[in-house]
Amino acid sequence: MEAPGRRNFIALCFYTGLVTLSGVYSQGGHVHSVLHGIKGKPLLLSMETTFRLDEVEVQGSWYQTTRGGRKDLLVSFHISHNHTAKVVASMRHSDRFSFQTHNASLLIPSLDEAAEGIYHLDMSIRLPDRNELVSAERTVEVTVDEPVSTPFLEKIPSFTVIEDKENVTWTCTVTNGTRVHYQWMRNNLPLHASSRHQLSQDNSTLTISPVRKEDIGQFHCLAWNHISQRRSPTMGLSVFYGPYNLAVRSDHGLRTGEVFTVNPGELVFFNCQADSNPPNSCVWISKTKNTTEVIAVGLRLEITSYKLAQAEEFLCRAFNNVTQKQDETQFTMVVASLGTGKEKYFQDSSSFSPLAGIILISLFIIISCMVIMYFRKTCHPKRVIMNIYKRPLTEQMRPQRSGHEDATEDFGIYEFVSIPGKMESRQASSRSLAHLEPVQDLHTTIYDVIRHIPETPTLANQSLLVKPCEA
Repeated sequence: MEAPGRRNFIALCFYTGLVTLSGVYSQGGHVHSVLHGIKGKPLLLSMETTFRLDEVEVQGSWYQTTRGGRKDLLVSFHISHNHTAKVVASMRHSDRFSFQTHNASLLIPSLDEAAEGIYHLDMSIRLPDRNELVSAERTVEVTVDEPVSTPFLEKIPSFTVIEDKENVTWTCTVTNGTRVHYQWMRNNLPLHASSRHQLSQDNSTLTISPVRKEDIGQFHCLAWNHISQRRSPTMGLSVFYGPYNLAVRSDHGLRTGEVFTVNPGELVFFNCQADSNPPNSCVWISKTKNTTEVIAVGLRLEITSYKLAQAEEFLCRAFNNVTQKQDETQFTMVVASLGTGKEKYFQDSSSFSPLAGIILISLFIIISCMVIMYFRKTCHPKRVIMNIYKRPLTEQMRPQRSGHEDATEDFGIYEFVSIPGKMESRQASSRSLAHLEPVQDLHTTIYDVIRHIPETPTLANQSLLVKPCEA
């Protein structure tokens, strides 16, 4: 037999909130939570405890309060600690609910609209060692939702509208779904109510009044409830607008603000551009001496500068035939010599970015390094210099000619002549007597001169012999 203290502890735990119904935890009292069920699917209203029901005596009842306010008894139960259970189900709802005796939970096999309402559980726990009851109650609201189908998007009117004159109404509808909520998106960004954007109570309708250029984009809607979400196909909104941002541009001459300076005799073209849908019509007007004259119609104006004697003012007027809006801009054309085009060159070069200059310098350095490396690999300048220094001295110097490289020139008839008196030997031949040893006899012959000439070590000198004739 279990001790009374343990039984009291179990009953106390039960009373202080170790009972959970449909995910709701409380320490007693009235708790209201919401369960979103899917139509046609089962739903369990569970009561989970951390103790065994056979250890205490529990009795209670499940009630349903319908949307109309009627309170119906669904089931009554009595579970004793000796594994006996007594369940009394209402005959009226016995086919719609199922009671689970092992945990006192209520199962709804198939949800329908009749299953919606507020479910209430009254319980009382009898402590085994004390003749008293401890009460507790739980309340949960059940909704039956149907998944939403893919929403359908509609725009009225379906054609292109004119800004500031017409309105657009968007409607997002679903075929299936309960308690559906809607969210409008433009270019994948949420749209909220504003002075020009009105939403219906459930957000299913969006009205833009009036339409403007900034409303152009791709629209879609999101339909969702607590159990599902779907996105509609995308639909575009087109608007007639403009003209906006009117400006005159030209590729000729030099522009300073609204003044164009061109060379004399230069043919100049001006373009009138604006943001407009549909494209606007343009009229070119010349203003001279407080008078105006229409000189051209169209987006482009052609002027020959030599026809202008002085500065002249022009005006471009743009008109949108659909929006009935117009805009105009004024500019001045001055004829003056711009020189050889240096001004224009400097004007154009002002747009030359520093990054482009850095890239050009880097390319020049890289190409220079590649040329130097190629020269080093092909010519080998260091090797050429070293070869020059390593050559013998006799190869570096150009060989001197002695005047007798060819021995065949020495053959012939020689005459011995005696030269009386003192005579310097080197006067006979400064080239031939340069290396002669001192001669004791001043009577020198040609043979002696030839005999003392050093021979060049050539094959011709080694094979030829000189045979002078005797006097």
